Amino acid sequence: MSVDHLHALLGLPAVDFQSGSDGGPRPAADAAAWRVSIDAYEDEGTWEEEFDAFLAEVDPAGVRALIIGQWGESYEETSSYPIGLVIAAAGRLTSLEAVFVGDLTMEEAEISWIEQSDVTELLGAFPALVELGVRGGSELVFPATRHERLKALTIETGGLPREVVRGVMDSELPSLERLDLWLGVSAYGGDAHVADLAPLLSGTRFPALHHLGLRNSEIQNEIAAALAPAPLVARLRTLDLSCGTLGDEGAAALLEGQPLTHLDVLDLHHHFLTEPMERRVTQALEPHGVRVDLSERCEPWDGRGAAGRYVTVAE
Repeated sequence: MSVDHLHALLGLPAVDFQSGSDGGPRPAADAAAWRVSIDAYEDEGTWEEEFDAFLAEVDPAGVRALIIGQWGESYEETSSYPIGLVIAAAGRLTSLEAVFVGDLTMEEAEISWIEQSDVTELLGAFPALVELGVRGGSELVFPATRHERLKALTIETGGLPREVVRGVMDSELPSLERLDLWLGVSAYGGDAHVADLAPLLSGTRFPALHHLGLRNSEIQNEIAAALAPAPLVARLRTLDLSCGTLGDEGAAALLEGQPLTHLDVLDLHHHFLTEPMERRVTQALEPHGVRVDLSERCEPWDGRGAAGRYVTVAE
């Protein structure tokens, strides 16, 4: 799976802002998710200059969704640079509801090369934020925080640090409905264990949560086994365990745990299940109306069995 630019944020189509553009009329400020970025290798200007132009040419009071794209040589300068500029403009971005930090493709920077920072500063500066997304786990900081309105949190990484997972788990997010964590692999900093997810799985965190994604993980089977009896699962509508190393053992644990027939969607795409286990999953759930995604069956590298399984995105 390639890591592409966002196509939408907050349900709004992503639109690239280009300063001084003569490409025809722009959409209204509140009708797009605005991506502000520069080409670090071709553009002469800075991200600050492009962002200043954005604030001058698009009514900042109407902007609802902002996508922070490439801000320079991202593996040399952390996201604290663009985040600081966005926070400094908080008094002008009075309608902002969604921010995504690090919308870079693999051609711009491998996901594990994107240098992040303390993204919770955005939550402190924008109390009306309902969506926050982050791509890249290097230098990522997420201390325990409280935010009353946040409904969706997405963190995409090739390796999610344990301290970030713990910070999310310890946060007070009473409105959170959707949580997506790409846990990644240990070789790129993904050192979280299933035990670090305990506050989430117990159902004592995030009372409004109905969508959970624990994805792109080299411990996908252990996660599946921990979810099987977890109190949280009973109130989920969608469960996403895709893009990781899930095999028959993890799928069997899910089926042998609590019923999953209340789910609307079980997403297991990019998996290592055998055909008999695929049939077992579909026969157990699809007659109850659960939409099961078992696309992208993978084969281990070099015939190495479980040791040859791989996640979708690592470096």
